[in-house]
Amino acid sequence: MMTKHRMRARLGYLLFGAIVFIGLIIPPPRVTGTLDNPTLVPQAGRRPERRPRPKGAAAEQSGEKKPATQQKKPPVVQAPPEQAIQLEAKLVTVPVVVFDKKGNLFTKLKKENFAVYEDNVRQEIVTFAGEEAPLTMVMLIEYSRIIQWIRYEVINPAGIFITRFMKPGDYIAIVAFDIRPKVLVDFTNNPGELLNAVNILIRNLPAFSEANLYDALKFVLEGGTVDGEEYGGLAQVKGRTSVLLIATGIDTFSRINYDQARKIVANAGVPIYIIGVGELAYILAEPYLSGPQRLTFLQAQNALRTFAESSGGRFYSVRFQGALPSVLNSISTMMRYQYVLGYTPSTPRKKGKKHKITVLVDVNGDGKPDNKQLEVQYRRFYIEPKDDAK
Repeated sequence: MMTKHRMRARLGYLLFGAIVFIGLIIPPPRVTGTLDNPTLVPQAGRRPERRPRPKGAAAEQSGEKKPATQQKKPPVVQAPPEQAIQLEAKLVTVPVVVFDKKGNLFTKLKKENFAVYEDNVRQEIVTFAGEEAPLTMVMLIEYSRIIQWIRYEVINPAGIFITRFMKPGDYIAIVAFDIRPKVLVDFTNNPGELLNAVNILIRNLPAFSEANLYDALKFVLEGGTVDGEEYGGLAQVKGRTSVLLIATGIDTFSRINYDQARKIVANAGVPIYIIGVGELAYILAEPYLSGPQRLTFLQAQNALRTFAESSGGRFYSVRFQGALPSVLNSISTMMRYQYVLGYTPSTPRKKGKKHKITVLVDVNGDGKPDNKQLEVQYRRFYIEPKDDAK
């Protein structure tokens, strides 16, 4: 006869599965329809129309409408001419955000207010962008069964950002991931298209229990092939770019490991702003978690924090929906007012070598860095790659 202790342990395990992983035993619904009347099918089964990336502000202002075409390789998003940063073979770009200790953003700094060092050797800043710029951003959203019963909390930040903080001239893409990434909407400045994708995710149920976060980051930053179609990723986008990642941080069976993902994030030069929902899932499931399961959640939180810091972005662990507007407003502001410094390294090159980056800021122009009175947010290193891209 089963003891009370064993019965309690088994009940706890079953309750944990019901809260976080119950999707493994409940098949998601399938309803047919169109984009205007959304199709509720598993993520892996949806094949939304591929949309070409915008070619620049001129095309938008002309008012011409061109039919969408299927392309093996979508065209590159062009930033407005005054914001475009011309990349050279060995150019290293460093997005920088500057605050005072009270969290107030510095938005009027000039090239002369910055000094960049690589491996403690001062570098000449050859490109500089410092004015407010429209967003070119990818929303990367976890959509696995791990988040099935908190999926509203996972998806809701995307909807809030689109409805409250998206501005004319912004271009946003939405990529959801489970066992693999899926481009739901390629870069568009149409909020309606983006909200259609968000609504489909809310009404649907995830199809897979896997959450291959590292592969999804690689896909968004470097590109890849999904469903036989080639996706260029942010590596092919000129100008200021950023990623808004909403995830638990748990990775199941990615093809690349954590160290490889961290190198890709550090080398991309793309700030990743992260809303972590793992703590919310942990709070709901904590009474029923085993030791290894608790460790998985803690490691996932640390991984997200590391990705944000390595990229020059920021990590937010959000427990309550009421905090989202403030968090998203901060993220939107930092994305728009980042400074982008570019330099050609003068230090010796060696494949695989880790190069330390230091940015000093002199806000009052007295020739002395003010970093002790500031919070300066930027990526701190990169790994010398096999090619010349940084």
